[in-house]
Amino acid sequence: METIRVMTWNVHGTFHLNPDFDLEGVSATIEKWSPDVVALQEVDSRGRTDDPFAKLAEVVGQHRAEARSIVTRDGGYGQVLLSKFPFAAKPVITDVSYQEREPRRAITARIDTPIGEVTVVATHLGLSVHERHAQARAIAELVDNPCTIVVGDFNDWFWVKTVRRALAGRCPVRTRLRTFPSRLPILRLDRIYVTERGDILKAWTDREARAYSDHLPVIADIAFSRVAGPVPRCNGSIAPRPADSAEQQ
Repeated sequence: METIRVMTWNVHGTFHLNPDFDLEGVSATIEKWSPDVVALQEVDSRGRTDDPFAKLAEVVGQHRAEARSIVTRDGGYGQVLLSKFPFAAKPVITDVSYQEREPRRAITARIDTPIGEVTVVATHLGLSVHERHAQARAIAELVDNPCTIVVGDFNDWFWVKTVRRALAGRCPVRTRLRTFPSRLPILRLDRIYVTERGDILKAWTDREARAYSDHLPVIADIAFSRVAGPVPRCNGSIAPRPADSAEQQ
């Protein structure tokens, strides 16, 4: 069964909060797992002589989409989606910011992969319950392809108005790995969600990555096999289904 390997990681590259950010170590961790698609959060080029956005892209491939939620004279801060495979169309950046809180973005990219056209939505959600709930509902509206993967740091640890429930109708398949804090992971903040046609065949974290970030990366091998016959170039529309009645971890 053909798969694609997807990775999501909050690299905690914020310059002022993490001045010892090890760009080479982060790059080596990504390179070790050789993912096809990578979503990175908290990438920060402010105050640096190099450009982490460009340097990280070199590790994966030439195809990238940036969502810089903060832009200053000396750089930018935000997230980036990297791909070995070409984009089928220009990626779309959606503003999912909530009221006066920190700006948040979602990157939606249609990617031509060996298993067909797959849509990837990458994001980094907010810290408050109401903020995350509104943002998760906005993310769910972006899932209109039956072969879609939603990845990122969802900051989802409460039972009330969870991101899991908001996405369950469109992306019922998900990882359940503890990623934060990386030294002693307790919370499942970083996740990979997949639409109903998808299968997460294997998912894991890398404990050695704790040397570079307060989050562990999540890596998963994903296939879209829940259809009859060969895997299609999934470009149809997807209808929401009722959310599951019980929450699962």
